[in-house]
Amino acid sequence: MKPIILTSPLQGWASPLEAVPDPVFAERMMGDGIAVDPTGDCLHAPCDAVVLSVHASGHAITLRTPEGAEILMHIGLDTVALGGRGFTPCVVEGASVQRLDPLIRFDLDLLVCEARAVITPVIVTNPERFTIVRRETGKLVGTGEAMMTLELRVDAADVAVVEGDTVRRTIVVPLVHGIHARPAARIGEIARKFVSDVTITKDAPVAADRRDGNVRSPVALMALGVKLGDEITLAATGPDAADALAAIGDLILGGMGEKAATNDSAPSSRPPASTGEQKRAAGKVLTLPANGRLPGVTASPGIAIGQAGIFRLAEIAVTRDGAGAATERAALDTALATVITRLATKSATATGAERAILSAHAALLDDPTLTAAAHAAIAQGDSAAYAWRTAIRAQADALHATGDARLAERADDMLDLERQVLRALAGEDLDERLSFPPGTILLADDLLPSHLLGLDTASIVGFCVERGGPTSHVAILASTMGLPALVAVGPALSEIAAGTPLILDAGAGLLHVAPDAETQAAAQTAFDAQTERRRAALANAARECRTQDGVRIEAFANLGSADDADAAVRNGAEGCGLLRTEFLFLERDSAPSVEEQTADYQRIADTLDGRPLIVRLLDIGGDKPAPYLPIAAEENPALGLRGIRVGLAHPEMLDAQLRAILAVRPAGQCRIMVPMIASLAELRAVRAALDAAAAATGHTDPVALGIMIETPAAAVTADLLASEADFLSIGTNDLTQYALAMDRGNPAVASDLDGLHPAVLRLIARTCEGGAVHGKWTGVCGGLASDPLAVPILIGLGVAELSSAPALVPEIKALVATLTIDACRAHAAAAMNCISAADVRTLAREFRP
Repeated sequence: MKPIILTSPLQGWASPLEAVPDPVFAERMMGDGIAVDPTGDCLHAPCDAVVLSVHASGHAITLRTPEGAEILMHIGLDTVALGGRGFTPCVVEGASVQRLDPLIRFDLDLLVCEARAVITPVIVTNPERFTIVRRETGKLVGTGEAMMTLELRVDAADVAVVEGDTVRRTIVVPLVHGIHARPAARIGEIARKFVSDVTITKDAPVAADRRDGNVRSPVALMALGVKLGDEITLAATGPDAADALAAIGDLILGGMGEKAATNDSAPSSRPPASTGEQKRAAGKVLTLPANGRLPGVTASPGIAIGQAGIFRLAEIAVTRDGAGAATERAALDTALATVITRLATKSATATGAERAILSAHAALLDDPTLTAAAHAAIAQGDSAAYAWRTAIRAQADALHATGDARLAERADDMLDLERQVLRALAGEDLDERLSFPPGTILLADDLLPSHLLGLDTASIVGFCVERGGPTSHVAILASTMGLPALVAVGPALSEIAAGTPLILDAGAGLLHVAPDAETQAAAQTAFDAQTERRRAALANAARECRTQDGVRIEAFANLGSADDADAAVRNGAEGCGLLRTEFLFLERDSAPSVEEQTADYQRIADTLDGRPLIVRLLDIGGDKPAPYLPIAAEENPALGLRGIRVGLAHPEMLDAQLRAILAVRPAGQCRIMVPMIASLAELRAVRAALDAAAAATGHTDPVALGIMIETPAAAVTADLLASEADFLSIGTNDLTQYALAMDRGNPAVASDLDGLHPAVLRLIARTCEGGAVHGKWTGVCGGLASDPLAVPILIGLGVAELSSAPALVPEIKALVATLTIDACRAHAAAAMNCISAADVRTLAREFRP
């Protein structure tokens, strides 16, 4: 490919990006390029290109060259706050432009007077594909003069080869987790926009080992087992083959928000061995431990006491011979329609987690690979039941064969769908009700999501399964239902006889088998006391939250949906201390509109029925990537472009979210909270954006603007931040990992990551003191607010609001009612003088209000 020459879009002084007084550009968070300090008043096209986007305020534009280079030009700094004043776009999104065509005219005098700076960055936002081999800086440049020369990176230079009416393209996969469920679904969505058929082939040294899959089938793509660094070949056949190939290839190379850092290496294809696998590898006999304690992986914490109930998943018998292709195909189509209708009906009344799982099942049923394989088998004379089982098992086995634990868990979902369709074909009830006596702790080789949704929780008090994993849909449902559960216990579970007395301590990851009388009595006493506390707490949950000596402590809840808000109200929450808005922005191809955001925020506000709603601005980036945001791969995402840094780097998205929040009624119910603040300059930038959004929408009511304290920098400068913030709320999860320099996603250090570390407590104390200087309240919306051992310490440090999980609100309110401020302050002072988190927890267990 020939080099791409970009000419200067402006007349002015060309400088390196380091000269831009904004870290987003100077530190190349958006990409590489140069900057021009303009002396003219019109931005021109630096090359022939297509307009990808024009910012609503007219101050920024993005182009794409025919070679695929994406060029962002941002006129001035903080110019979004002008709300469009001084800018006149000359083009619209989708327009084709030629070099030197006018793009945006602007009032230079107005910008000089009102903007922070007029220097204009010109950025290549996909530097992973293009390298700047020459740039002109430190000199005056005229409009149209050569400014930058780009070349396609060698590692991105995949070439499309035309063979008849088929176009092929070979690329190296940059996805850190390979092509798993979410990327596979996104690839399928893009593919369905084209007429041409597209396949992906996973290359291998031996031809017999090569596998391919239809890109419209998420299951087929997952079954390929494509991992980071694998070479794949895309082949498209049809009238728009070249366009389809380009779109799908660019989507994969773009990383979909999961691009590996350049120093990443391909992960091992084999997941960690389960307990059972380890025992088999060691050649040990599978017997219960002598102490009667069987370990497992926590799927949902809690304690249950009862007796063993045994469940083994029985195979559904099917016959192979069909009654004619037309009859069998009609029967299968009817059964599929029945199951899809049932899933839709259950989804309409399901909670958030249940609805997501049901939707995933519906998407799998819509997979054309499955139906095509079943129809082909029916055409060969097989019955509908046999054909469906054959199609499902082939894909499930392929997912298991990848060696990826997460994909193996999705295979369990497919087996669940196999059973549901087979039952529909047989005319049986689709709900497999599991009936056991009261007090049953269910032991199973495995459970399917549909089984769990049909459990009688009045009789079944917990469950353990031999297989499964902590990220499986069964684990997610168990947590949602509040059922104590262990997974991956291993084959030794099968040695327990029905009726055996059990104590399930899921939080500790242990199943006590046939405990002695003393252990049983101690567990029963603790369980009864816990049950009574929960009952009494729920009965008094509607009372205002105050300490025993009358000090007001607001008991709020952390929310992510209207369903969460409903649960919070039922549990006595006095408001929402943290609405996570990421649920609207993730797992999709484009950002939600202002109208879509407003509708969701309004539903939650209506459910809260006038209670305060603190909306956290989009906290994305790091471990929560969005595929439509051009965030380059980062060596350490936790320390990179995340939180409000993303909003400031994408002002149009920040503006849309602010407008959506301002539109919620009644005015004033919503408060706005800014995540990952590290400086007063960031808060001021958001305040300016909020003022501009309010002015643009005619919003005149005051809006509280608070900040999250998640960085040590924010904690130690809380007095400075509180001078302009309306409130402070501590996110203890991130504050802890940043204070202790321990990645909460790293299992090697996760066990030592404890928010009750004295260093974290001292940062919390510093935050409360800083807020009090200016009469601003400080809350906690992180994990410590849900920890009963931490609550007295937090109150003693000066925290005035606790925002916990909705189900825990009654217990938190009941605990607060037993406390006095003086006792909490003395307790907090002692905690800060401990030498470790373990010592703090020992102290906390001994504390008596």
